[in-house]
Amino acid sequence: MSQRYRRACDYLATCMIYLRDNVMLREPLKPEHLKPRLLGHWGTCPGINLVYSGLNGLVSRSGQRTLLVTGPGHGAPAVHANLWLEGTHAVYDPALSLDGAGMTELVRRFSWPGGFPSHLAPQVPGVIHEGGELGYALATAAGAALDDPGLMVACIVGDGEAETGPTAASWQVTKFLDLDTGGAVLPILHLNGYKISSPTVFAAMSDGELMSYFRGAGWSPRIVDVTQSRDPDLLLAETLDLAQAALAARPMIILRTPKGWGLPGHDDHGTALAGTFHAHQVPVSPDQLDVLETWLRSYRPDELFSPSGEPLPDLLDEIPPRHLRLGQVPQANGGLLREDLPLPSIEKHMHGAGEVVSANETLGGWLAELVGATEDRRDFRVVCPDELESNKLGAILDTTDRAFTWSFDGYAENLAPDGRVVEVLSEHICQGILEGYVLTGRHGLFPCYEAFASIVDSMVNQYAKFLKMSAEVPWRVPVASLNYLLTSEGWRQEHNGYSHQGPGFINNILTRKASVSRVYLPPDANTLLYTMRRCLSGTGRINLVVASKQPYPVWLDPDAAAAHCEAGASVWEWASTPGSPEVVLACAGTVPTVETLAAAALLRQHAPDLRVRTVNIVDLLALAPPDQHPHGLPIDAFTRCFGTEIPVVMAFHGYPSAVHEVLHGRRTPQRFHVHGYQEEGTTTTPFDLLVSNEMSRFDLAADAVRRAWRGRGAQVADSLLATRDLVRDKAWRDGVDPREVTEWRWAPSS
Repeated sequence: MSQRYRRACDYLATCMIYLRDNVMLREPLKPEHLKPRLLGHWGTCPGINLVYSGLNGLVSRSGQRTLLVTGPGHGAPAVHANLWLEGTHAVYDPALSLDGAGMTELVRRFSWPGGFPSHLAPQVPGVIHEGGELGYALATAAGAALDDPGLMVACIVGDGEAETGPTAASWQVTKFLDLDTGGAVLPILHLNGYKISSPTVFAAMSDGELMSYFRGAGWSPRIVDVTQSRDPDLLLAETLDLAQAALAARPMIILRTPKGWGLPGHDDHGTALAGTFHAHQVPVSPDQLDVLETWLRSYRPDELFSPSGEPLPDLLDEIPPRHLRLGQVPQANGGLLREDLPLPSIEKHMHGAGEVVSANETLGGWLAELVGATEDRRDFRVVCPDELESNKLGAILDTTDRAFTWSFDGYAENLAPDGRVVEVLSEHICQGILEGYVLTGRHGLFPCYEAFASIVDSMVNQYAKFLKMSAEVPWRVPVASLNYLLTSEGWRQEHNGYSHQGPGFINNILTRKASVSRVYLPPDANTLLYTMRRCLSGTGRINLVVASKQPYPVWLDPDAAAAHCEAGASVWEWASTPGSPEVVLACAGTVPTVETLAAAALLRQHAPDLRVRTVNIVDLLALAPPDQHPHGLPIDAFTRCFGTEIPVVMAFHGYPSAVHEVLHGRRTPQRFHVHGYQEEGTTTTPFDLLVSNEMSRFDLAADAVRRAWRGRGAQVADSLLATRDLVRDKAWRDGVDPREVTEWRWAPSS
């Protein structure tokens, strides 16, 4: 049966790439039966069909709950074929019924306007990983397996994909997967030998080298070589049974198949097809109808389907019961499993206005309480690249440990197999694990050094697209939001130098759809608590929170912090002067807030008649027009903050271009003059770093008085900048910033 089942899947996959009509080949193939654009990657499809068929048999025999993650996403025709044959497609869309009409509709829709994309996507049942960008399947599978005992996550990794850095790192996930508290990952390296136009690295390795490579990473590999077997289905079935019976030994399968298995040997031009890289994408050109028709008819579809197009009954013998089918496993629609987190009260963790505390350290205490509250449920995790203690979140380790399943004879602290913090020095693995964890119905937080979050820029892009499309699929239930906490932020990375000063992750998030993207810059500990509670209670978003681990003043008491965060941006009356303002001092971010308040104090001293309004922005997208982002301030609220014509001098945490992008569409955005990171930095003092980017309190105050008073403000501005240079000279002389900078505090009389 398995061979016939695979033959049906291979046939359907080929039809999806080429045909728009005549799907059952009831008449000779004609040009009008072909799609005008041929898309898809045929070369991997036969191997995917072999794996899918083998997993069906395993699940039917054993009842093993199984989720499939398919790394070669452009092998989507194979997955679609299986979903149609197992009846899953028809469950979600009756038009894809198990008959000739449904088959024709499935084939026509693939890579067709308004139909299915050429790769796996949220519109496809059973999918939590698109595979459009290669390298992330194995880490995603690991995240899906965490904290789900009894689940097996089979992960197909293409041998081209296996060349990527993220995949190379991901082979180490064995160190973080605890089978007592979670499920197992079964990697299947699909070794068909070629990528688009050349052999793969793994194809050049001998069996001994392959076995040693994966054993060293902690796996127990078995080679399934289809090219040396008379019964590949039986060989794979036996291997899957052995693997499932010994999941504790970390089995993996190296599946060697011919590239484009089932293709003709050559085309009409004599080009070799089967077993070569020419099989990778669309191997037979549409002008060779005779070759294509011979190939299609070699599957003998009349032996597989009834005259009316229904699969013959024996093809469906080994399809698992509905609740165990790979396309209908609930983990692949994780919103069905998600439960709201039991978020602890934040009130007891809050501080009074004026206290000097680390926002991250405060947050760490609250997160530790959350970890404790979810101990029995095990649906909340923290993943980070070896930075928990560094970023003052170490209180979490008072409640749980770092996950580590291997024995370690050296000195270590807080390591345990069932720990719920995954610390691994690979941002790619962290991102993949968190995606897999969230997409299967759980919750998580990703703290990271700000400068190095950009390592996962492209992964975030892919994930944002997945969320955007998921929201348009009626049967997908929203999953928990994916939350970043960027810390060790650039303005206090003066000691680590230029390489650690990079706030560009904000810009990446701002390019995502408004339905997905959120950016928060809480200015103190109380607003950070309120913001994180909001982020962890939401669904369907990518939340970026930027905060500091350094001790800074608490500007707002708990009630004021709540009101400020609800508004997104508000006037800080206590830091403003009476009367109609001549200039607005605005700020977003921890250090920009300090410098802005210090600038306001300088102006009270050096330009006491200047009327200044001080505005803080905690939700960056509050600046956006309300018709462009749901968090955009209404026009009247925006006007209350920024007026309509007066100049605004803004201190911003990141690149000034980010603010200008958000303001686009607002009235008179040119009156906003944004100071931010200008890509200037070195190993220096914090104040010197600010000066080099024209972001110091003196730069802000000088700019404000010039713009408000124009020519008559020049003398005051020059005096402020002269004082700035004297302060910087002290820092250069002493190697540290002077006390008038480091010990400055806001005073009511400022």
